[in-house]
Amino acid sequence: MKEDYYKILGVDKNATVAEIKKAYRKKAIKYHPDKNPDDKTAEEEFKKAAEAYEVLNNSDKKARYDQFGHAAFEGGGAGGFSAGGMNMEDIFSQFGDIFGGGGFSGFGGSQGRARVKGNNLRIRVKLTLEEILNGVEKKVMVKRLVKAEGVTYKTCTACNGQGQVTRITNTILGRMQTATTCPTCHGAGEMIDNRPSGANAQGLITKEEKVTIKIPAGVVDSVQLKVSGKGNEAPGNSISGDLLVVIQEEPHNKLKREGNNLHYDMYISFPEAILGVGKEIDTLTGKVRVKIDAGTQSGKILRLRGKGLPNLDGYGKGDLLVHINLWTPKELSKDQKIFFEQMKDDEHFKPNPSNSDKSFFEKVKDMFL
Repeated sequence: MKEDYYKILGVDKNATVAEIKKAYRKKAIKYHPDKNPDDKTAEEEFKKAAEAYEVLNNSDKKARYDQFGHAAFEGGGAGGFSAGGMNMEDIFSQFGDIFGGGGFSGFGGSQGRARVKGNNLRIRVKLTLEEILNGVEKKVMVKRLVKAEGVTYKTCTACNGQGQVTRITNTILGRMQTATTCPTCHGAGEMIDNRPSGANAQGLITKEEKVTIKIPAGVVDSVQLKVSGKGNEAPGNSISGDLLVVIQEEPHNKLKREGNNLHYDMYISFPEAILGVGKEIDTLTGKVRVKIDAGTQSGKILRLRGKGLPNLDGYGKGDLLVHINLWTPKELSKDQKIFFEQMKDDEHFKPNPSNSDKSFFEKVKDMFL
């Protein structure tokens, strides 16, 4: 089981952004590879801290992690879903934010400049409740930028392959040195040498590719999953961006979703309510027969436990709540009207709720227990 992100950084769930950043900086310095050469344990701790920071420093990811835990980012497919899916290049690219710009320094700089990462792509994938119930594998066509066949690059002459240019400015406080992203190669450290026909100025072409996405059971509408490395490529010795998959839940014609619970409206007639009846209803796993007891009141809720949707973390399922609605006919025959006229004053037809008959608000309250 993966270690809790808050525990990795040594902060609690109420930690501020500044506290999370400070905790990560402390861990990064302690376990940095330059400070711990050939120490695999330190390298793993370094990666774990970076992955935890990537999630907890992002308000959207943090909210999903607080609600669903590690399951919010798990899955599979091309490149796999992960909270980080990070390599060492991804991690070092964060240091401009953590250490105030200009990258990480102070331990010899053996890692060099971070590789440029291509842009992320975002798509929407529609899912039915049946697909959400068990999880599903989807194949989608994605148009992404990739390096053209035959393209070559050479060292950027503006920054000598560093990806940054240094400027020295004389101020009243003395000479100040600043490093900024190279405007010529945009941080790649390389510039195009040979551009094949049809490629853009960066040596990239648009290619349509089939991507397999494995979506876990229990996902919710608008949740965002990540397929690492299936976004746009970038020029030179770079790494690909990611494919962000936004889930769009399609409405069901008979079932309504509320969290992991499902709701079903069942209509019964007067005779069925008075005498009782057995009825079949549609669930996500097939038809189920439900017994309606004699004397059932309109508004009664039957709970079918475990017939809802699974939790995203894989533990437990919601319920199917069957709402009983008494159908009142709008037109009656002459004989039917006579019968009901006679029943107006019959004691069996007069409302006489007992203490066990719950009010509407009590029934709504029970739905959430």
